[in-house]
Amino acid sequence: MLSRNPAGRLARALSVLALTAATLVPAAVAQAAASASGPASTSTPASAPSSSTGRGWNDFSCKPSAAHPRPVVLVHGTLGNSVDNWLGLAPYLVERGYCVFSLDYGQLPGVPLFHGLGPIDASAGRLSAYVDRVLAATGAVKADLVGHSQGGMMPRHYLRFLGGAAKVNALVALAPDNHGTTLLGLTRLLPYFPGAEDLITAATPGLADQIAGSPFLTRLNEGGDTVPGVRYTVIMTRYDEVVTPYGSGRLSGPDVTNVVIQDRCALDLSEHLAIALTDRIAFHEVANALDPARATPTTCASALD
Repeated sequence: MLSRNPAGRLARALSVLALTAATLVPAAVAQAAASASGPASTSTPASAPSSSTGRGWNDFSCKPSAAHPRPVVLVHGTLGNSVDNWLGLAPYLVERGYCVFSLDYGQLPGVPLFHGLGPIDASAGRLSAYVDRVLAATGAVKADLVGHSQGGMMPRHYLRFLGGAAKVNALVALAPDNHGTTLLGLTRLLPYFPGAEDLITAATPGLADQIAGSPFLTRLNEGGDTVPGVRYTVIMTRYDEVVTPYGSGRLSGPDVTNVVIQDRCALDLSEHLAIALTDRIAFHEVANALDPARATPTTCASALD
């Protein structure tokens, strides 16, 4: 559970707002500069940083094995990127015999390294192109997706609206905001600050799209959470200070497994970032979701696996 200490809750909330502000300032400056100098493209080639190849993933010569016939595509979260978000999980999966790939998406002009800030529907289009590239390189018929935060929610747009369900076997989401976030209730204060919501929408639409009740999320969740033919696994933490309430990540529908990581290990204190960056208990649950036929129980001892 989130701390009942008001000072602690306020500190966490302020840290989230500070991070958002640090993003909005350069984004707004970049947007103003782009307006002054003419249109600027936010797209970059659908390629991955070479630095990750040296760590064993984003190797486009990798061919899936009989044991793991589908490549795994990792989808970073808001303010993340294709390398930093996966320094723990990518090697973990490579060591277990998977072909692993990761992409950057949602880049804004003038904002390096911190991605996932562009319109989420456009980011889903980038994911679509990247999955096609991975399938062509590996010769696989389908891929599995593993995403963190926005990266666990955004692929659902790809699956529902961009034909992704025919190319994806499973979506595994770590701390996703499938039904939006209130940021500990702070988003409910936006109407009291004239212009704040407009600034967020204009400068960082990827943030605005994730606010609970946004037009993007309303459309995404109309008619049900899932599409046929895809297995969904949601891995949440009770200590999530970004996706609030943490249960916003839950999905309903057939072929859905919702996991609260503290139900696997009550001692697991991972919050929103740690569950994807360092939590080997969560990593074990990801591995189980990718290969349910070989799944083993996830316990506190999985931290040593």
